[in-house]
Amino acid sequence: MRREPTTPAPEETRLSVVIPAFDEERRLPPTLELIGAHLERHRHWLPAEILLVDDGSTDGTPRVARSVAFPAGVRLELLRHPHNLGKGAAVRTGFSRAVGAAVLLTDADLAAPIGELETLAAAAGGRTVVIGSRAVDRSLIETRQPLYRDVMGRTFNLAVRVLALPGVADTQCGFKLFPGPLASDLAVVQRIAGFAYDVELLLLSRHWGYRVREVAVRWRHVEASRVQAMRHSRQMLVELLALAARRITGRLPARPPSRRTPTAP
Repeated sequence: MRREPTTPAPEETRLSVVIPAFDEERRLPPTLELIGAHLERHRHWLPAEILLVDDGSTDGTPRVARSVAFPAGVRLELLRHPHNLGKGAAVRTGFSRAVGAAVLLTDADLAAPIGELETLAAAAGGRTVVIGSRAVDRSLIETRQPLYRDVMGRTFNLAVRVLALPGVADTQCGFKLFPGPLASDLAVVQRIAGFAYDVELLLLSRHWGYRVREVAVRWRHVEASRVQAMRHSRQMLVELLALAARRITGRLPARPPSRRTPTAP
């Protein structure tokens, strides 16, 4: 992994925004601009850092990221994989570098608008991971995904509830808020490099005594998703079964010695 030169992280960073990205040259600039503008309006998050993890892009993703100007108190750090390792691997890299008291994980397409950060934050507190959900209030879905993808997603989440995470209706919405020290510790033990990484992160969080709280967020389907429905669904099912086996046989890892002191976001 290459780490772009950057200024040192400011002390007492309140928020780290982790964005995994692969060939996002077209969608990334408006996303970064919207995040910067939101943080400038909601200054209780400052100082903040945006950790963009370029997962082996073949287009101009790094170049356009560096071209975006950010308000005072917001810094961009560009982390680069030499080749495509998978979205879960990109999340792991971002979490391992995050220093914020809270860590927001969001997709590069901002399918859940950045304003929903305030919705997640309102539900946070203590040992809680707050996840955006499309299942809690489906009336908030502004643009629905194709029917076949909706059915496949619901089927996968049913399997997740049965095998790994009872009571969590939507693990795959790409908008989640973690306590910063927890995110750092998850990066040490996370294994899954593919698209089932969400399930692993939430399963480990719950295993370590954290509450997983699901809240409704506005969401819209964005075309040009990197998910290839049939191939990735099979891969995710295999990863889910492996996670379930680890849970049932008591082979989930204990929390490693924390590298960070818990702080309030």
